[in-house]
Amino acid sequence: MIQFITQNLAPIMFLGLIVFMLFGFPVAFSLGACGLFFGIVGIELGVLPESLMQALPLRIFGIMQNDTLLAIPFFTLMGLILERSGMAEDLLDTIGQLFGPVRGGLALAVIFVGALLAATTGVVAASVISMGLISLPIMLRYGYDRRLASGVIAASGTLAQIIPPSLVLIVLADQLGRSVGDMYKGAFIPGFMLTGMYAGYVILLAIFKPTWVPALPPEARSIREDNGKSGIPSLLVLTAISAGLAIWMGENYARIVAWSKGATEITPVATDETIVVSLCAGVMLAFVIAVVNKVSGLKLLSKMAERVTFVLIPPLLLIFLVLGTIFLGIATPTEGGAMGALGATIMAAARGRLSFSLLKQALNTTTKLACFVVFILIGSTFFSLVFQGVDGPRWVEHLLTSLPGGQLGFLIVVNILVFFLAFFLDFFELSFIVVPLIGPVAEKLGVDLIWFGVLLGVNMQTSFMHPPFGFALFYLRSVAPEKEYIDKITRKAIAPVTTMQIYWGAVPFVLIQIVMVGMIIAFPKIVSRDVEQKIDLDKVKIEMPDAPSYGPAQDPLAPPAAPGSAPGAGDDDEQKKMDELFGTKK
Repeated sequence: MIQFITQNLAPIMFLGLIVFMLFGFPVAFSLGACGLFFGIVGIELGVLPESLMQALPLRIFGIMQNDTLLAIPFFTLMGLILERSGMAEDLLDTIGQLFGPVRGGLALAVIFVGALLAATTGVVAASVISMGLISLPIMLRYGYDRRLASGVIAASGTLAQIIPPSLVLIVLADQLGRSVGDMYKGAFIPGFMLTGMYAGYVILLAIFKPTWVPALPPEARSIREDNGKSGIPSLLVLTAISAGLAIWMGENYARIVAWSKGATEITPVATDETIVVSLCAGVMLAFVIAVVNKVSGLKLLSKMAERVTFVLIPPLLLIFLVLGTIFLGIATPTEGGAMGALGATIMAAARGRLSFSLLKQALNTTTKLACFVVFILIGSTFFSLVFQGVDGPRWVEHLLTSLPGGQLGFLIVVNILVFFLAFFLDFFELSFIVVPLIGPVAEKLGVDLIWFGVLLGVNMQTSFMHPPFGFALFYLRSVAPEKEYIDKITRKAIAPVTTMQIYWGAVPFVLIQIVMVGMIIAFPKIVSRDVEQKIDLDKVKIEMPDAPSYGPAQDPLAPPAAPGSAPGAGDDDEQKKMDELFGTKK
């Protein structure tokens, strides 16, 4: 029995962790307790040296000195300040009015605002709760299907997990040993593709199930001109002008950069830098036009165009401030998060929403989340140290590399494993427990870890949507009406939203996320197109074969010796030249 335990301590330790967690203990303490318990067992059995435990303090200090993890509290604080400053409410009201006349317009507005909030907050709870409080009563008021309304809100809130500045991407980059900036670049396109797939699903429902997604009635459209018109043509003209400048900037940005540097030769500029600068130029033009129109009173823009511009531009500028500086290489993700938190504070002050109680609540929640992450990381460090000591990574490697199908078989099995584990664990727990085990195996199989991290990020996003344990569903359940109530505007009785309606509403969006995982595997360039492949200099080996020694008479390439010169004189002359060239002769 003792011999069996000694030879199979790694799988027994992994099963022990599952047992600890099934008892309902917090994950951080389960990890730490499991690591310490099996560390003592390993030392008693003679498998582990006692000196291994001396590495624990150094590992904990290493966690405290990790600058990358500082981005988590910064982005969390930024998102909480924005959520409490009323930005989400203004966005949902304005975009809902804009898309309201179209069938499914409110659902499309929720998806659009969810993507925008994801790019500014990176916090799922803030997005889901904000949209649940603001948009769900409106969607119920005007007859939206309850399953669709619930699913759209929950799914749009989870976009914060894949669209930068996502917290899960920061943790995945740290665990996989890759740059957060590269992880953000890799996730940019998949995040907005997923947003487009959500919108496509709503559009299909508007075509085939129009009664599920009715348009807003005329009396509900409050932003109108004095003559009763919508003012949308003015917005379209402003959009066309801004888009024209952005396109021109994108086509000529390389020339502009060369001109600003006084260079005669035009060199290509990185695609992400071109996109960021071009979009920033177009957005700034729209903002300048709106400001000039409002100050001068020329009435060149309609009320809708002016309202949309002033509501959309501040969060877009904040996105450029955070992601733009990261993509341009001006700031690290930690510095970008700090600027984002400062920018969010300035925006809240400009709206007149900044108060001591707001800051106190935001800082309190940020501290709790940061402590939660650090405690899980400390617990996972205890576990991983002992697990490595008992050759756990080698056991996992043999287990996964022996799967049929090579890379593809590995990816399929890992994604199925993560998908089912996500029923019980959230993304932080998955990142700290599973990713350190499968990351080295993926690298050994030749899988690009940036691509692999984004793939896992999209998969882990489903952990928020899984019935019955998805956190986004819990957040929505906490704000959805549980009893029948009287609507304040229509004075009609509104039926409650049941838990099963929330669960069934999430299922189509979970399937869409699974399709997105398959697309990333089938078309890897979706992620890796603009991610630079970096060479790890620590792994570069230079090997030089031993040069054969030739004498002057044996070397076929040696010049003929001068008449009367002694054997080996040519060697002395060559040595003198080398000494003179490198200055080694004294």
